[in-house]
Amino acid sequence: MTDRLYFRQFLAGVDFAVGDPVATQMVNFVYAVGDRETGDAVLVDPAYRPRELYDALEDDEMTLRGVVLTHYHADHAGGTLAGHHIEGTRELLALRDVPVHVQSSESQWVSEGSGVGLSNLVGHDSGDSVEVGSIRVTLIHTPGHTPGSQCALVDGRLISGDTLFIDGCGRTDLPGSDPAEMYRTLTSRLADLDGSTWLYPGHRYAAEPTARLDDVRRGNAVLAPMSAEQWLAAFSR
Repeated sequence: MTDRLYFRQFLAGVDFAVGDPVATQMVNFVYAVGDRETGDAVLVDPAYRPRELYDALEDDEMTLRGVVLTHYHADHAGGTLAGHHIEGTRELLALRDVPVHVQSSESQWVSEGSGVGLSNLVGHDSGDSVEVGSIRVTLIHTPGHTPGSQCALVDGRLISGDTLFIDGCGRTDLPGSDPAEMYRTLTSRLADLDGSTWLYPGHRYAAEPTARLDDVRRGNAVLAPMSAEQWLAAFSR
């Protein structure tokens, strides 16, 4: 599968959206996943300058077939953030009308925040998959940062959005956040993933852009073994 897998990691403010002060400050990652043989691809969290991401696919002779959103926040889906308008999914769909894959419980949040119509959204449950040519992208519901946060697992790579970073995890003090759900996500919903899985987070908050899960588990304090009460006392904020 790896020979067919097309996988790119784009850093906002560096690989695209160069000169955009919000992109540079937020250090978001956007991902492209596809099948090299069929030329089909999806973009994961295409915010800031979707035209540049679309053109990057075309330069690689890939065709956009869909979007996967890890959650509804504007720096991932597009919309308004602290008074700034961030282009994203809505503007990308103006270039090519494709389905947008979201976690079912977050469809309304995505639509209201990004301006994408509900008719464009495909709601998923945990364990559902999105087929991109012969490449299977498995979606894992990981609430905590938002109610409908989801990760995307493809060929030994976990695109984790704002659920889990190489160092730390997503904030749990925002509207819709739930610290107890984040604890369950980190200790149960992601616990069975093989340690050889590569973690690809939604922001570059560490020196390296990716790391193996077994290394993350050894070095990330939010994954240290502790009771729910201890975890909430340490990390609920």
